[in-house]
Amino acid sequence: MCELYAQEPQTSYDSTKRSIRLHGVVTSISLENKMWQILEQICEAENVTLPEFIATLYQEVVERHGSVKNLASMLRVTCLTFALNSN
Repeated sequence: MCELYAQEPQTSYDSTKRSIRLHGVVTSISLENKMWQILEQICEAENVTLPEFIATLYQEVVERHGSVKNLASMLRVTCLTFALNSN
């Protein structure tokens, strides 16, 4: 039943921390390596760099909702949304 998921290399769910500048402030984001891979796919499809994509997405969420309560969670949901809409 879970063969598809169980065969995923453990490195896919290891976390990697990256730093990005948002509104002139450097912040660190810790995500699973698989999430970083999906974000890179999104950036490739949008023809932007990862920092550009995250900064733009962050700004658009702030404009719509007033704040970003949890940046890492927002990025995970972004990855899930991309994956679900890619099929």
